[in-house]
Formats: sequence, C-alpha cells, structure tokens
Amino acid sequence: MPLSLVLFDCDGVLVDSEIISAKVDSTMLKEVGYDISPTEIAERFAGLTQDRIAELLQEEAGIRLPEDYNARQRVALDQRLAAELEPIAGVHEMLDRIDLPRAICSNSSTDRLKLMLTLERVKLWDRFRPYVFSAREVGSGRTKPAPDVYLHGCRELDAAPGETVVLEDSVHGVAAAVAAGCRVVGFVGGGHTYPGHANSLTEAGAETVIRRLSEFPAVVEALAEWERA
Repeated sequence: MPLSLVLFDCDGVLVDSEIISAKVDSTMLKEVGYDISPTEIAERFAGLTQDRIAELLQEEAGIRLPEDYNARQRVALDQRLAAELEPIAGVHEMLDRIDLPRAICSNSSTDRLKLMLTLERVKLWDRFRPYVFSAREVGSGRTKPAPDVYLHGCRELDAAPGETVVLEDSVHGVAAAVAAGCRVVGFVGGGHTYPGHANSLTEAGAETVIRRLSEFPAVVEALAEWERA
C-alpha cells in the first residue's frame, strides 16, 4: 500500500524529553509520599498527560496530589527541558531522508512543544510548522490513547489513515495510532526505554520496532510494500 504521510510523536521520538519528565515526576512524587523510580514512570505513564497520571495514581494507590502539583510540575519540567533537552540522535539526518509530508501529533501542549522544538540545540520547529498538533487543543481535546490527534493530522494533510505511518515510543501512543487506522512503527531509542519496551509496543500494535532513527526511512519504504496482516 503506498504511503502519503508520516506522523511523529514528539516526546521520546524527536526529542529526548521523556526521561527528563520521568525524573521530575519521580522526585516530586516522592515528596508527596509515593516512591516510584523514573524507569517505572516511563513504563507505566509515558505518553500520558499529567491529568491522566494523577487520575491513575488516585485510582490505583489512593494518592491525591496537592492542588498546585501540576502547576509546580510544569514549572520544574520546563526549567529542566530548557537546560537539558537534546534531540534524539540522528533526527535531522532522518528527516532529510524522508520525502513525504509530515506532522507532529503529541499529547504535549503547543507551548511545551514550541519550547522544546525551538531550542538552539534542537532546531526542529521550522522543520514541522505549521503542522504541529497538540491533542488537547484539536477536535474534542481527547488525548492519547484516544485516536483523535492522529485522525486530525490525517485530515489536515489530506491523507487516509491507512496510507499514514506513525512513529511512536509509548504503548498509549501506539494504541492511539492503531485506533486511528494508521500504520505504526515503535521506537525504543530514547533515554527512557526500559526492559520489555519493544515487546510492549509490538503487543500494542506496532508492526515493527526500531532502536535508531537512522533505521526509519528504510522502514517507511518497506511498509509501503508490506501488506497489512
């Protein structure tokens, strides 16, 4: 099946932000009495919004976060991102090799995305704008694992989901892309990867999993030839 569009998640796919977020969350959750490692946060919560993480913590462990927790977390994370964020290795070279239209579909806010993608050492904003979509700011505002942001990306660039390939690093993101009807490639090359990460993405519906962005252009070409199972 020919491909006509490539959609990228951002955190943990284009920029190595998930590990920074996991470290911030681990520190702040310990301060409110919930001891959880960055690795466990990455495994359980990568790809989810802070609001959804708070809901899950309350459901699973009875943890009610302070009212100002999300605001303080945003400030702490933005400060660390501005100081520490790096692009995923090979991202610019990978983009140079892909000749299809592309967009970003993320659970992060547009403000957070612009902060990350405009950093001097990252320089990715101009490679995607204006096609940078925040799930909470398009359509109904439902975030991944709902498929809405990927369906929005397909509509905006006039591509059928079945002719669209998505690169995702989280189980929730893969589930969203699969639900949208897109082809999905899993990515486990970010600093937040964990044992069993590749298997989890495959089980969620990724057709294949890569560890380096340099592998992605060849996979895109191959997917155009592979029949869906």
